Amino acid sequence: MTGPFDVLAIGNAIVDIIAHAEEDFLVTEKIIKGAMNLIDADRAEHLYSVMGPATEQSGGSAGNTAAGIASFGGRTAYFGKVSRDHLGEIYRHDMRAIGVHFETEPLAGEPPTARSMIFVTPDGERSMNTYLGSCVELGPEDIDEAVVAASAITYFEGYLWDPPRAKEAIRKAADVAHAHGRRMAMTLSDPFCVDRYRAEFLDLMRSGTVDIVFANEHEAKALYQTGVLEEAINAIRADCQIAAVTRSEKGSLTVTREETHNIDAIAIDKLVDSTGAGDLYAAGFLYGLTHGRPLAECARIGGLAASEVIQQIGPRPHAVLSDVLAQSGI
Repeated sequence: MTGPFDVLAIGNAIVDIIAHAEEDFLVTEKIIKGAMNLIDADRAEHLYSVMGPATEQSGGSAGNTAAGIASFGGRTAYFGKVSRDHLGEIYRHDMRAIGVHFETEPLAGEPPTARSMIFVTPDGERSMNTYLGSCVELGPEDIDEAVVAASAITYFEGYLWDPPRAKEAIRKAADVAHAHGRRMAMTLSDPFCVDRYRAEFLDLMRSGTVDIVFANEHEAKALYQTGVLEEAINAIRADCQIAAVTRSEKGSLTVTREETHNIDAIAIDKLVDSTGAGDLYAAGFLYGLTHGRPLAECARIGGLAASEVIQQIGPRPHAVLSDVLAQSGI
């Protein structure tokens, strides 16, 4: 598939290994609940040995968003680094099978493809333990300028600020995107990621490198070091063109310098697994935005996608989201 693309997503290409776990397991294994914990190869091997029955599927935050946009029928591309190993081949196949343009050159074999052990507690919260593996090798040479130039929006995950060379890749993509009149979007990823890179994230926004920001309310408050959401919203309004802030069962907010929309959450039957909720919200929002929908409708489409994924195990929708959207009346 060639461009033009609605969205190019750039992220850590990670295979998710998902299992249910009790709260005391997290305590015993010293896992920070609700966070993305970076681990080394030995820790990854240990957690895999003690986790219960698990499912394996392609994941990674921006990869999930790309998959969601493709499920809506959007034209999507993806940059992410895998290795020429078993998990890498699974990842490449999964992305291409859902219609995502994914041509990033894989590594020869070392380090291996990234994997994340995700423990889902009875309340649906997910705690991620991620070995980045080949992800850390993503660099400027992996930025295909023609694909960036052909993409209406280039979207990347804040987690990319952990592998050092990825920062260079993102800045290169931003230069190319803006040179062609395109827009850049990012997700803050999680509050711990924000704590690590607060100054850099704010600079990306205030310098105009990033035009659109996605965050949940905890990340937004962490970004501005406040316990009051309204203060964070007022600050983020001044720092970027568009912000989308999710609030779980309270819905979401879309924020521009001129207006704020408060969108109710979509009712669900049962919360099964919150893995991928923010990723799929971004997918719906970006699909709507690149198809000319008003911001309030973009938020509703995002909420629709999130509501689908949290009622299943895993971060990528089992339902065809274009059908779900057609039936929703949004």
